[in-house]
Amino acid sequence: MAEHDNDQLPPQELAEACAAAMYERDLAVRHLGIQVLRMAPGEADLQMTISETMIQGHANCHGGYLFTLADSAFAYACNSYDEVCVALGCSIDYIAPGRLGDLLTARATQVSRSGRTGNYDVRIENQHGQLIAVFHGKSYKIRGSVRQQENQARDKGV
Repeated sequence: MAEHDNDQLPPQELAEACAAAMYERDLAVRHLGIQVLRMAPGEADLQMTISETMIQGHANCHGGYLFTLADSAFAYACNSYDEVCVALGCSIDYIAPGRLGDLLTARATQVSRSGRTGNYDVRIENQHGQLIAVFHGKSYKIRGSVRQQENQARDKGV
């Protein structure tokens, strides 16, 4: 489909198609066992179980894995319109430790989207609903279609 064909898909279907295309290429997310639970325009819920290899020296989940989960939810949310977006900046606040075996859900929500930039908040909660971390990401829209990115790279000889 050409980039302008997005109008032919309802927004919910477009968001789901973008997630499917990204997930297929997203080796990091798949390697960590992160699953996409829910997609909607400007929103994404991703889930990850804290494994033994994610535990740091204080017997908690390493913050880098929490950041990766939140950053991934942010990425899926801001790319849900089939317009390629990258991170312009991100920050995270760690609220409570994640423990071995915890099932974490990162819920990304669009705060604003105008011109080439967007702002997204992500909450990470464990299986008990306890807040683990809060994340804020700012996106920047570049050229291209999320769903056609693989074809565009192939056409350029990448």
